[in-house]
Amino acid sequence: MMRKPDRTAWWEQLPAGIRDQIDGYVLQDAMLAAIRVVVDVGLVRDDVGVGTAQLIVGDRYAHYGDRIARAPHSPLDLESLAYRAGGAAGRIVAIEAIWDGDTVHDWFVRLLAITAEPAEEHVLATLYASTAKRYLGEDEDGSPRLPAAIAAERAGSGLAAHLSVPFHFASPDTPDDEAPRWQPTTLREPGL
Repeated sequence: MMRKPDRTAWWEQLPAGIRDQIDGYVLQDAMLAAIRVVVDVGLVRDDVGVGTAQLIVGDRYAHYGDRIARAPHSPLDLESLAYRAGGAAGRIVAIEAIWDGDTVHDWFVRLLAITAEPAEEHVLATLYASTAKRYLGEDEDGSPRLPAAIAAERAGSGLAAHLSVPFHFASPDTPDDEAPRWQPTTLREPGL
């Protein structure tokens, strides 16, 4: 991996048009598109891989700071979540939180409404670390759990209680995108 001074020198040797293109993506908070351009131009001459490209784009994010047009956070207040859930086709039978992750956001949680007839899942909110921290504010409980898990559990269980359905989060303490998913319970009459 390139050290910061080497990344700065590499950046400065790029043609102005390519720097403008990368910075344009950064200013639009299109990190993956910016990384793609860095990889594409870096492979041509300098063997810049994805890891170094992420660092170079990260340097540009640090350079622009608050001037970046960030994507809006998902609303996590009960009224907004209930309104979004109300738009789901079918009867809501559960609210579920599941882990997901990528190279840009690390681990995050998706809050879902699970419906029957039709059996589907509807994304109500995506809780990145920044979304969770904004929602929790100073109210983080100091636990070693990731803020996205704490916020998902709080918002999801509140919505589930409001809708009188179960809340399911199979792995609230440890990110696990292969944790068991919610399954409806089947009540059987004795002797059937």
